[in-house]
Amino acid sequence: MSRIFITGATGFIGKQLVAKLARQGDLLTVLSRSQHIIHKTVIFDLQRNDIPEDILDGIDTVFHLAGFTHDMRDASEIEDLYKKINTHATVKLAQLASNAGVKKFIFVSSVKAGGISSQGMCSKEEPQNNPDGIYGQTKREAEIEILRISMTSDMHVSIVRPSLVYGLGSKGNLQLMFSGIKKGWFPPMPETGNERSMIHVDDLVRAILLVADDVRANGEIFIATDGVPHSTRKIYDAMCCSLGKAIPKWSVPKSLFDMAALINPRLAYKLNKLLGSECYSSDKLEALGFRAQKSLKDLNEKDF
Repeated sequence: MSRIFITGATGFIGKQLVAKLARQGDLLTVLSRSQHIIHKTVIFDLQRNDIPEDILDGIDTVFHLAGFTHDMRDASEIEDLYKKINTHATVKLAQLASNAGVKKFIFVSSVKAGGISSQGMCSKEEPQNNPDGIYGQTKREAEIEILRISMTSDMHVSIVRPSLVYGLGSKGNLQLMFSGIKKGWFPPMPETGNERSMIHVDDLVRAILLVADDVRANGEIFIATDGVPHSTRKIYDAMCCSLGKAIPKWSVPKSLFDMAALINPRLAYKLNKLLGSECYSSDKLEALGFRAQKSLKDLNEKDF
């Protein structure tokens, strides 16, 4: 029975990881701002508190998922918060893990740490020249530091960068699109040939556990996708099918979206998120034997 410590256990990905590990019979301790209903809990707030020196005593494996994600406020106004949680807390936790004799430290980072893919290319783990925004920058800074720690430690350190994650409990833009299609107000998207990388949360959990168990993953970064880029229109059609709705034979012309972006610059960013490309390669992860078991055709209403 492994003694496992998990941060971000109450989040979208964390909930599924906790459930998987619990089914395996592992002894779990979770870091949370409130008492976990089932598992032993260290009540702690990374935004307000310094991490106790003895927090990882007796722990075999750490899965670090907690982080400060995208915030609608001006990033420059909360840069210190991004750095405190995404960088400083991560590095501190990794150093404490090394000092406590933890055997494995798995950091769930983000594809934003490596930057947005070039036009027509799916980004890989290297190069690392242009993290995307303060979120990506602080994640990348944490990656660099914990990999340095791994070089002077016997602790197995691996980093997973998930692409866009969907599945039970999905939120954000995917949930908004699904809800809009269900209620009938989200318009049919044009087929622009854009490429967006995704992964089902169940497959992501499998990837996280794979890099924790494979010695070849020590000191490495792995991008996690389902291996098949998807256009926004294909995502739209898959959602229609999951709801039992007929796929519309028409679509809103892309030119209308382009005009809207020119008229209202505030819409440009959102429309780029909707119709732009963010493609990433999981070839390195697949070289360890990873294969996604779920795809968009497996979408169902419970995923949202």
